[in-house]
Amino acid sequence: MIELPVIPSERKKKPDWLRVKLPSGPEFRKVRQLVDNYKLHTICESGSCPNMGECWGAGTATFMILGNVCTRSCSFCAVATGRPNEYDTDEPRRVAEAIQLMQVKHAVLTSVNRDELKDRGAEIWYQTVKLIKETTPQTTIETLIPDVKNNWDALIHMIEAGQEVVSHNMETVERLYRSVRPQAKYARSLEQIKRTKEYGQRTKSGIMLGLGETTDEVHKAMDDLVANGLDILTLGQYLQPTKMHHEVIEWITPERFNQYQEEGLKRGLKYVESGPLVRSSYHAERHVNVPI
Repeated sequence: MIELPVIPSERKKKPDWLRVKLPSGPEFRKVRQLVDNYKLHTICESGSCPNMGECWGAGTATFMILGNVCTRSCSFCAVATGRPNEYDTDEPRRVAEAIQLMQVKHAVLTSVNRDELKDRGAEIWYQTVKLIKETTPQTTIETLIPDVKNNWDALIHMIEAGQEVVSHNMETVERLYRSVRPQAKYARSLEQIKRTKEYGQRTKSGIMLGLGETTDEVHKAMDDLVANGLDILTLGQYLQPTKMHHEVIEWITPERFNQYQEEGLKRGLKYVESGPLVRSSYHAERHVNVPI
C-alpha cells in the first residue's frame, strides 16, 4: 500500500468557542427523515450551519425553496452556483405539509437567487407562505428573501402573504461587497430593506464578521441599516466552507460580539443577536415579538 503524504492545512485553526457537538438525538433523526421523504432543501445543510444539531434537535429547520442551485457566486457561500433547473410548482405544498408534520411553531424560509426568472421567484414565495398559513395558521414565519435587483413589484409579492418577519441579509460591510457579494450592491440591499419597512413589515438583516472589516465599518453599517428602517440585526462569525471560498481573516472573540450588540442597541436597532455561532435564523422565534 502506498502511503499518501500528509499536507498540513493552511486554514486558520478554529478557536475553542466555535466547537460544537455533532447532530444527534431522536428529534434530529425525525427531522432528517422528513426532509429526505419530502425531497426538501434546507439551508442548514447547504449552508453548513454550525447550529444544525441544536435547531433540528428542537424540531425546527430553515427551508430553502426554489431549488438548491443559485445564479449568484458569492465568495462566502457553500450553495452551488450555476443555471438552476425549472422550479417545482408543487414545492409550496410539500413545505407546508412537512412543517405541519414537524409541528413547527416558527418556520424560516429562504431561497437561492433566481435572477433568470422574471418575477425572481416571487410567486413561489407567495404560495409557500400562503399555504403554510392555511395549513398551520398558528405557525409564525420569517422569510429570508434574496436581492430582487430593483424589481420592486416582485418584492411586494414576496412579502404580502402574511409572514411576521422579512429578512434580507447585507452579509458584509460596504467596502467588501466586490469581493464578497460581487453581483449585489450595498445601496440596493439597503433600498430593499427600506421598501420592506415602508410596506409595514418587521425588518431583519444579518452580517458576517471576520472577513476583514473594521470596527468603524461595522458601526457605519449599523447606522445605514437604522437609517433605512431595520429592526433586527444578527451578527455572527464567518466560517470558510471550503478552501475555494473567501478565507477567514480574523476570529472575532465573544467579548467583541458582546460589544457589537451593545453598540447596535445604542445606535437605534431594536434587537441585536450577536455571537460567534449566530446565523440569521438562530433564535428566530424570538424575533417575531420585536415591535414594528
